[in-house]
Amino acid sequence: MTENIIVAVLAMIGTMSGAYLANKKSTALIAYRMEQLEQKVHKHNNLIERTYALEERVTVEEEKLKVANHRIDDLESRK
Repeated sequence: MTENIIVAVLAMIGTMSGAYLANKKSTALIAYRMEQLEQKVHKHNNLIERTYALEERVTVEEEKLKVANHRIDDLESRK
């Protein structure tokens, strides 16, 4: 009977240590993947911010071009 108990205890220790190591490795993999995902999101957000800034600059330049064209038209109409 004691042999059965010893075998059961050893099996329990083996199972628990295996589960612990598998959980530890799985957690490390999830942390790595989360870090990679965070980097991709940061790059994407940076791109979006740069795109908004470019769109704003284009709008300003288009407005300047309209003003310049109106001035040219006014100068031409005075002749």
